[in-house]
Amino acid sequence: MDLDQVRIRARIELCPTSDGGRQAALCGPVRYRPNHNFFGEADREMCMGEIELGEGQSLAPGDATSVEMTLWTWPALTRDLHAGRRWRLQEGARLIGWGTVLELLD
Repeated sequence: MDLDQVRIRARIELCPTSDGGRQAALCGPVRYRPNHNFFGEADREMCMGEIELGEGQSLAPGDATSVEMTLWTWPALTRDLHAGRRWRLQEGARLIGWGTVLELLD
């Protein structure tokens, strides 16, 4: 399957640890690669992606921040990415947060 690379700006919200979220904060510089579940109507639509936190930027469980990131998606999902599109961030099957597309950068 051919994958498209899409750059976006997104709001990333991590679930609090008490709600099953991560135990530790993400501290930049880091490229964090959770599972990205776009929960399509027919079935789950998982894709690869990389959240980029810059030097001095951090994201703790229970907090939110805006980041630039890259998603590797298939053409049908790429066409359906738009500002306001929300998706699940997972480590394996565990929900650890939510992402919301703020803008397409490509």
